[in-house]
Amino acid sequence: MKSAVIVFPASNCDRDAAVALEHLTGNKTHMVWHQDGELPNVDLVVLPGGFSYGDYLRSGAMASQSAVMRAVKAHADKGGAVLGICNGFQVLTESHLLPGALMRNADLKFVCRPVGLEVEETQSLFTRHYEKGQRVQFPVAHGEGSYFADDETLNRLEGENRVVFRYASGDNPNGSARNIAGILNEKRNVLGLMPHPERVVDPLLGGTDGRALFQSLIETLG
Repeated sequence: MKSAVIVFPASNCDRDAAVALEHLTGNKTHMVWHQDGELPNVDLVVLPGGFSYGDYLRSGAMASQSAVMRAVKAHADKGGAVLGICNGFQVLTESHLLPGALMRNADLKFVCRPVGLEVEETQSLFTRHYEKGQRVQFPVAHGEGSYFADDETLNRLEGENRVVFRYASGDNPNGSARNIAGILNEKRNVLGLMPHPERVVDPLLGGTDGRALFQSLIETLG
């Protein structure tokens, strides 16, 4: 599987994503600067966590206007896989590649800790190595991670099995609607989630629950 990680000003999880991908695929990951108008020939594009443009205006809003996002949208339109993690999820909603918005955490505090998740959907290219209902633990680190959408959108996401991860009961760190932690687009080739799977692929770093997400992609995309 060939992959690229987009680098925005103030991205701080781009290297984490690249290290995880290279560790699991054995292939070099392309680091693509946000001002580049083209992507290399890759199967997967990752929008990493961090604080792109200092989170000015709204988290992910300025990054969504970067030159590279036109290429990311074209990649997604052609069926290419896109994974947005934390700030990357925010960029995807601001770019309208995913519905809804990420709002300030309910308690207005930055949260940084491991959280329990439940796997809702296992038929996507991101989750085939998980089992439905499986309990996993990923870390979160965000101040604006509360997923919001109107009831019609939420019902559609659930009805179309596009909710991939939910926060486990009692472990919602930000007040997200219906405990939603990660969602798919209509074509099911774009995933956005607030927790960080790239930080739990190596037991030396505290866990391996994120490994199955990347293994699912590797198996599907080659």
